[in-house]
Amino acid sequence: MKLAQALLLRADVQKKIASLRERIARNVMVQDGDTPHEDPAALLLEAGATLEELQKLVVAINTANLSHTLPDGRSLTEAMAARDALVQRHALYQSAIDATQREPDRYSAREIKWTTAIDIASIQKQSEDLARQIRELNGLIQETNWKVDL
Repeated sequence: MKLAQALLLRADVQKKIASLRERIARNVMVQDGDTPHEDPAALLLEAGATLEELQKLVVAINTANLSHTLPDGRSLTEAMAARDALVQRHALYQSAIDATQREPDRYSAREIKWTTAIDIASIQKQSEDLARQIRELNGLIQETNWKVDL
């Protein structure tokens, strides 16, 4: 199995666990004399087995991420950490840009005037650069994920 396939499978297993959690919660309490639609004990057993499957997948994925590298020499783990930092920085810049776009709330020239305290064009350019870096790094990570065997 390729690493990318394992990542897709991990997402499916996580969804299955969430579904099992909801099904268990819906079936553990019933009115006196009624029976649950599904056996919560059986659902708990299935959830336990699914959690073990998830654990094995996560170990295999993390091992692959540590031991395989991108074409530039960084491990997949390092690349993902770098991507996360870029995403956070991009969100920070976008938040600053968004905060400068407020509607004027002045009704007359005597009221307080708001001015921008940063160079929006520069921050916007940096934000666009970060978005490009994120796209490129995501491409490299995904390309590598489809080449790595677990």
